[in-house]
Amino acid sequence: MAEDTDLEIEEAGGNKKKIIIIAAVAVVVLVAAGIWFLTSSEDAPVETLAEEETAQQVTASSSSAKTGSALYVAMPRPFVFNVPGASRDRIVQIKVQLLVRGDINEEIAKKHIPLIEGTLLSVFSTTTADELSTSAGKESLRLSAVDKVQEAMEGVEGSKVIERVLFTGFVMQ
Repeated sequence: MAEDTDLEIEEAGGNKKKIIIIAAVAVVVLVAAGIWFLTSSEDAPVETLAEEETAQQVTASSSSAKTGSALYVAMPRPFVFNVPGASRDRIVQIKVQLLVRGDINEEIAKKHIPLIEGTLLSVFSTTTADELSTSAGKESLRLSAVDKVQEAMEGVEGSKVIERVLFTGFVMQ
């Protein structure tokens, strides 16, 4: 009798092992199917997106072959400087972004950030608080900044690279 009960316990343990093995195989199959599904579904949209981007680039290049797409290069930190005023000196903070056309000009502008910063700082230091208190004074400062930066870039790269200098933040205290 003792032998019969031992056999039954062994058979019950064997069924548990079979269930665990079947469950493990099912999990492995589900994981493999999920991986296959995810990798196969990503390939098709990527090709489709690549084809769409190529088509968009062809149409964009035909319409803007001369100018390129407008890109903005942010200067890494705002310019903070003192300007003399009629009644007292003022502190000015200007945040600047540069408008360039095309990826090549963007990379060139990023490469020459120190030159552009130095040029802008020298232009900004020539102004006064009275000039900066009017919108016409700010606009003339921006235009002279564009001219000087373009001159500096033309001297280094042989082309103007920068189309516009934009003041994205302006504080005078």
